[in-house]
Amino acid sequence: MSDAPDLDLRLVRYFTAVAEHRHFGRAAEALHITQPSLSRQIRSLERQLGARLLDRTPRGTRLTEAGEVFLPRATALLRSAARAAAQTRAAARPSRFTVGYTFGLIVTPAVRELRRLHPDADVRTLHVPWNEPRAALLDHRIDAAVTRLPLVTDGLDVTVLHAEPRVLMVALDHRLAGRESVTLDDIADEPLPRLAEPDPAWEAFWRIDPRPDGSPAPDGPVIESVEDKFELIATGEAVAIGASPHLARFRPDITAIPLRGVEPSHVVLATRAGDRNRLVAAFRAALTSSRAAPASSEAADAAAGG
Repeated sequence: MSDAPDLDLRLVRYFTAVAEHRHFGRAAEALHITQPSLSRQIRSLERQLGARLLDRTPRGTRLTEAGEVFLPRATALLRSAARAAAQTRAAARPSRFTVGYTFGLIVTPAVRELRRLHPDADVRTLHVPWNEPRAALLDHRIDAAVTRLPLVTDGLDVTVLHAEPRVLMVALDHRLAGRESVTLDDIADEPLPRLAEPDPAWEAFWRIDPRPDGSPAPDGPVIESVEDKFELIATGEAVAIGASPHLARFRPDITAIPLRGVEPSHVVLATRAGDRNRLVAAFRAALTSSRAAPASSEAADAAAGG
């Protein structure tokens, strides 16, 4: 008989919340429970594990050495449990098919075609943040993702749907506004926004960093949202590289200029590797015939690199 403790996943989730917020009060508020109750739950978990996980300090809460060891394992345990639940639900509902898409790409024609061809299927759509398509697929939150490269492809099958030329987005009164096209030499000294929590491959592609001659792309302000990026562009504090001239329609004080001499962006369909669901093949065929179009009146955080 194993001596391993029977961990309560609810208590594990409480611990990860405190570890994230580094404060019992803020964690309790996020969990919608009282602070005394949260403290009791953490003590119960510590008794189960036979180790103190957290220390209170005048500035908040810090992980003990044991807590530092437990945290990544706790996070992986919760992720594994969520994946197991999602996969079980998916097995129980084989006719459900969820299409994920990153903001700024329109999948409506392909989804309509899939519903027409398979009226028995429960076809749904779900917006996915620019940096989550792979995780959402592997966690079975979605069954297909329409997004843009770059994308970590381990565990995925990826089909390139079409290419989109990249553009430079600038304020209407920017010195380059009105040009028929620009090159990287034209923006050698122009600052480009940076993500607060960047993905290295994503940043390298959308900032073209480093440049072909090996020089770094000029650093611009750090941003957390696409709205912040467009505000910086409109005020002339930065320029940004995007995937489609349609992005400029997001704001009337921004324009897009074709960027010459750089490889285009690619819109792709990503699915779980080896997924034999009949709806995967059907949706791929629907997309190939309809093409996932860029949104014409909305800015895409994925396409704009934010």
